[in-house]
Amino acid sequence: MASKKLPTHPQMLQLVESRLKPPFGIAMGSPREAAEIAEFLPAGDVHCWQVDLYQADRLRQELSAQGTRAEVSVLPDLWDLPAVQTLIYTSPRGSEREMKLDVVEQAFHALQPGGTFVVVSLHDNDDFFQPILKKVFGKVHVPMESNNSLFWCQRTGERPKRRHEMAFQVRSDQGSLRFTSRPGTFSYGRFDNGARALVEAAQINAGDRVLDIGCGCGANGILASRRAGADAHIAFVDSNVRALQLTEMNAKAAGLTDFRVYGTAKVEGPEERSFDVVLANPPYYANASIARLFMDRAKALLKPEGRFYMVSKQIDLIYGDLEQVFGHVEIMEHRGYLIFTNAAVGGAPTPAGEEEMPDDNFSEDDE
Repeated sequence: MASKKLPTHPQMLQLVESRLKPPFGIAMGSPREAAEIAEFLPAGDVHCWQVDLYQADRLRQELSAQGTRAEVSVLPDLWDLPAVQTLIYTSPRGSEREMKLDVVEQAFHALQPGGTFVVVSLHDNDDFFQPILKKVFGKVHVPMESNNSLFWCQRTGERPKRRHEMAFQVRSDQGSLRFTSRPGTFSYGRFDNGARALVEAAQINAGDRVLDIGCGCGANGILASRRAGADAHIAFVDSNVRALQLTEMNAKAAGLTDFRVYGTAKVEGPEERSFDVVLANPPYYANASIARLFMDRAKALLKPEGRFYMVSKQIDLIYGDLEQVFGHVEIMEHRGYLIFTNAAVGGAPTPAGEEEMPDDNFSEDDE
């Protein structure tokens, strides 16, 4: 039996075409989807919001290929866009629940008074958005022909701004640290088990210059700084600008003074051949191309005797690339994860302790 073909986003938006008024905003979505929507929209200014530099670059390429004019902004918050009359949100595949909540709440403030917010879902009979939209906007409209996959609301009145932040605590031999996290960043609301295994297994000496690639909210680099000492330099790299905002906030709260954050999709910016330790916990999609990028750039950024550590559970996916880049590779097993390194393995990992119960700023009622 053939699977049902879902309508395209422009086809869905035809159901509310009369309500689409400039200036327009497009919140997230895949680069191709966002570009298709921008091409479909009536004449007027179009502002596209992304939180990831890599996705933003791909969107610019899609827009250029189809000859569509739109401004692409990479910002931690949707409400930092210029206020628009119509805002369209295409919920990405696999998007976490908390990120959807965050976008809906911020959408209210990204609209001009009386502006229209349109949500396009990838699922028939989507039962997630309608109650959330009703709570934030007061009234939700669902066109009959949309099969509960298209929703629109209008901004009326006022409501306070808030961010869906969640804090978690990590204990180590050097004391306890508190980290603030937000939806849309790696390991929201908890210390990732793979990241924990990585930072515990890494050999970090006093005075080491440490680079945390794919830093998320900065937990690995900040924990490493406790072992490297107050005078050690710590650098953080991520393509997600919301993650970098959190990293800077968490690093200052932890008392780091000699640190720097780099927003880059290509791990560019830090000085080459200048780091003693590089920590990497990459995402393993796109045929591990991001993991290979992290390896190649780590090799260039490390001092000749520098130490590289990468965590994974997928030995077949990355071991060959690691050997190509570093030559000799050793493997440690810790907390059910594999830690790959170009350094000689010795000594037991330093435990980072268990995180305490997450502490967040919204309750089940707020959701």
